[in-house]
Amino acid sequence: MQNTSTFHLVQQPDNWQQHDQQQGRLRENLRSTAHIAEARRLDRSAERFRPSPDLLNAINASIASRSPLLLTGEPGTGKTQVAWFLQRYFGIRLFEYQVRSNSQSADLRYDFDAVAYLRDAYLAQQAVGASPAGDSVMTDGEDPRSHPKYLKPGPLWQAYDLGEDCLLLIDEIDKAPRDFPNDLLQEIDQHRFAHPFHKDSFVERKGPPPIIIITSNAERRLPDAFLRRCIVHHIELTDELLKSIMQAWEMQFPHLDQASKALALQRFQDIRKLNRLSKKPGAAELLLWLSVLSAQRVSSEALDSKVALKDLPALMCLIKDHADYVHLA
Repeated sequence: MQNTSTFHLVQQPDNWQQHDQQQGRLRENLRSTAHIAEARRLDRSAERFRPSPDLLNAINASIASRSPLLLTGEPGTGKTQVAWFLQRYFGIRLFEYQVRSNSQSADLRYDFDAVAYLRDAYLAQQAVGASPAGDSVMTDGEDPRSHPKYLKPGPLWQAYDLGEDCLLLIDEIDKAPRDFPNDLLQEIDQHRFAHPFHKDSFVERKGPPPIIIITSNAERRLPDAFLRRCIVHHIELTDELLKSIMQAWEMQFPHLDQASKALALQRFQDIRKLNRLSKKPGAAELLLWLSVLSAQRVSSEALDSKVALKDLPALMCLIKDHADYVHLA
């Protein structure tokens, strides 16, 4: 008989025909787990965010001076959530830019569809027998490249155009090429940038300067000129922070009692103290582990300090490199 708990949803059927008759119920059980992922959405979890007093001081210093707030720390410490917390707190627009390894600062300003522009220019020449596009760039005083069909404002441009208070999130800036931060210095200082196609013309903010939140996992040092323009705050993954995070998300692990949660945190820290791990688990892994332990109805005895680390349940939630299992005693 199939177990219908929130963990044992998938089992090897003894009889596929009998299994098929139960698929409707199994799909209902499957849907019952969807709310867990929904609750992790940043806009949904903003109300559960509990910034520390030090973080609140950094946030207020950034807003008072309208300086970018650069947040560093391990993944899962709540750096990105700060922007969504402020969006919820003030009820203002949030513009996001997720930095990638191939990001350029121009991507934050605008997106230009060069392929579409060159295609349309070629088709226009074919239709009217015009001279090459380079001989006829301007039309009625306007550069055709500025047409909204080709030139799309990026998150920074949209924030400048809004004309009211807003937030701009630049997430994981340390992933970008080395020149990316320095290429944003004018935007940070003067809140404007040169228009890509209008000579001597600038895109400038139409309202208050946006509140800029920048996150970094501290994978590499950022340029000094960039750091000088920011309020910098490092979020340490302390016991106090972990307890606060666990309290805010306890609805995701309803079947763990207080003793089990305390033991889980202790064993989690035991694993983090192992210096030989190639990747130490962070807050995100802890929450995932607690959710799975709850779904499994794990007892406190299974988490006791007498249990070897290698024998703890659901270790796949904490250990992400298979070679690290040999370091668990």
